[in-house]
Amino acid sequence: MKSSSAVKRHKQSEVRRIKNKAVKSSVRTSAKKYVASIQSKDAAAAGDLLRSLVKELDTAARKGIIARNAAARKKSRMQKLYNASFAAK
Repeated sequence: MKSSSAVKRHKQSEVRRIKNKAVKSSVRTSAKKYVASIQSKDAAAAGDLLRSLVKELDTAARKGIIARNAAARKKSRMQKLYNASFAAK
């Protein structure tokens, strides 16, 4: 027989898992949209999507859903992609 506190902790962890999964999925979707805009050579859309992606990454890192350095690494790579595609020309 499980204690009531164990049952409650299980419910809480399940809720957190679902929320964390949603945030990670949202970050991945934003990254895919951003890369697609880079490939279609749309600088204005890519700039807007980059800003929203950075915001999502920072939020996820602040909440502890992804590691702080992982967020920084992804932001850096996405910015490099933008610079290579648009800023150098």
